[in-house]
Amino acid sequence: MRKDSLETFLGSLAARLPAPGGGASAALHAAQAAALTGMVARYSEQDAEHAATVTAVRDTADELRERALALAEDDAAAFGAVSDAYRLPRSTDEEKAARSRAIAAALVGAGRVPAEVVAVAGEVVALAEQLLPVGNRTVLSDVAAAADAARAAATTARVNVEVNLTGITDDAERAELTAAIAGVDDLAARADEVTAAVREVIAR
Repeated sequence: MRKDSLETFLGSLAARLPAPGGGASAALHAAQAAALTGMVARYSEQDAEHAATVTAVRDTADELRERALALAEDDAAAFGAVSDAYRLPRSTDEEKAARSRAIAAALVGAGRVPAEVVAVAGEVVALAEQLLPVGNRTVLSDVAAAADAARAAATTARVNVEVNLTGITDDAERAELTAAIAGVDDLAARADEVTAAVREVIAR
């Protein structure tokens, strides 16, 4: 996926194909958010007073961008595993039981990927919060763009966790995934606060 052109990716996204879908889109939202954060940090490196903060934000943003891009690819693979599980034979009771176990296991895997996207999005919002008071004012609007993209990543990924939860039978796995998305509303509110603060500054 990372080698595709944007046009190729969007064509695949629009096609009647099982993947890429919403999960990959969520991860790419997160990757774009991280990239925007890294860009603002690089434009802010000349400020010696906040150099340590800006450098740390830049390096972390670069790591998160790569992690999110990998998650976009992982999501497509995880969804493929779910599709494969649903195609298993079910002619006998034994086959039905094995198919059910395979589906449940694949759904856990498919739920964990967007749960990780939520975590990445949360880290990007935290970076945007750090940049807000110290970032270069000429690119301050991109801090808001990063926060909004991270917000979209988190809320989209949450839905993709929830859709997999319906078929997961293991209580511990369900609890783990439910906990992973429990803070999405708070994360979205923090992203909104960053955007509101940026809009207030640029409106002056």
